[in-house]
This record gives sequence, structure tokens and C-alpha cells, in this order.
Amino acid sequence: MTPRVAGSPSLWSGVTIVTGTDTDVGKSVVTAVLAAALHRSGVELAVVKPAQTGLAPESVDGDVQVVERLAGLPSGLCHEYVRLPEPLAPTTAGRRAGISLPAVTEHARRIADLARAHDSVLVEGAGGVLVGLDDAGRGLLELADALRCRGVPTGFVVVARAGLGTLNHSALTCRAIRGRGHDLSGLVIGAVPDAQSLAGPDRLAERCNLEEISDFCDAPVLFTVPAGVGESPGRVREAAETVPLTYVDLPVRADERQALA
Repeated sequence: MTPRVAGSPSLWSGVTIVTGTDTDVGKSVVTAVLAAALHRSGVELAVVKPAQTGLAPESVDGDVQVVERLAGLPSGLCHEYVRLPEPLAPTTAGRRAGISLPAVTEHARRIADLARAHDSVLVEGAGGVLVGLDDAGRGLLELADALRCRGVPTGFVVVARAGLGTLNHSALTCRAIRGRGHDLSGLVIGAVPDAQSLAGPDRLAERCNLEEISDFCDAPVLFTVPAGVGESPGRVREAAETVPLTYVDLPVRADERQALA
């Protein structure tokens, strides 16, 4: 398997953890767009949701089912490890339901097995990067630690909003990831309004944030997802055409363009 380092032919080798600056920023839709792009390019992939909250056990429409449907994936590629009924952080939801959650090291073992059998594994988190996934409150950073100990190349993608407040939330998330020594592949901006809406006087913060977030977080914006993409598989496939698959496809930031001039 190709290491996740600059010069690697693929941005998505090994494990990519899709986290967000908050809940409801569009992680599932971004995961679906990524999955559609990789599947279309012939990459053997798997998708994992370690902990799904807010759904009864008998419900079928979890995040991985949404990803499977929107990305047009064959059955059997998407995996959900835990389901909890209340829409809370997994650690809290598990405690309230009286359910003992698997340790993140157990999640890491299962994900590492998938990584050995696939070119790429997409792992969708729950809420933000510090949200607990197990009884001890360990989350995605500890999951990445455990994967690294198993020799699995692992990187993060941060899904962010375009609106007011996103610069601070995004930078804090990026710093938390880098502070643990983990690879940050870049940012994805979810639910971006169309050009006509974005030009309106009430969209000033979004316009400025889209221009500044890459430099503010010192990370590339890998792609943006237009608002409403999650409404149909066709729109997801269209958005998937904008996903960079290799390092040479990465967008160049404004400061880098200036340095090259």
C-alpha cells in the first residue's frame, strides 16, 4: 500500500478519516462524494462509520446507507460498527443507553483489516474531532494513533461550513489534528451556495471565508460541495468530478501562486 506522503500517486491511500468542525456540516455527503470519485476511478474501497447515533436499531437509514445510496456503491462496502438511539456524542449516548462501546483500539483493528484488503478506507466520524467514540471518551485522534501503531497510513479531511465562525472552528480542528502528529490532507467546504446566492449582500462572510480559509488553516481546500448535492445520486456523481485523486491534482493556494510568480 502506498504511504500517505507528498509525491504519492494517490491522496487517498490507506485510511482517510472524514471529520468536521461540528455536527451537521455535511460529513456524510462529503464521504459519499469521495466514495463516488474513488469507486468511479477503480479504487477498491471500504467505508466505515464506527459509531452511528440518533437511530433505533431497526432503522435502516444510517449514514453508511446514505453514503452507499448516494455514491452508487455495491452492497458490502460500507460498515457500521455501533448504533445508538439518542442523537448525542457516542460516549454519552452509550452511557445513557447502558451499552458498553468497543474501544477505539478495537475499531482500529477492524479498520486495519479493511485497509489491508482495500486500496482506500474512508472513516466517517461523529460530530467533531474530539468527540468520544468509546466508554473512555477516546475519539478520532486516538483512533488515528492506534492505526499508526498498526502501520496503517492515515490522514484526516476536515469538513467545514462556509459561514460566519468557520475560520476559528476550522483552525482549531486542524491544530488538534496536527498537534497529535497526524497528516491533514486538507479541507472540504460543505453546502456552498450557488454563485447567484453567494453574490448577495447577506453572504459577505461566506465569500470572505471561502477566500481566506485555506491560508488561515494552512491547508488546501480540496474541493467544495454545492448546497443540495445530497439530494440525489446524480448530483453526488457530478460533485465527484471535482475531487482531486493525486497530489499533482491539488489546488494551489494564493500564497503558493505568489511564491511561484
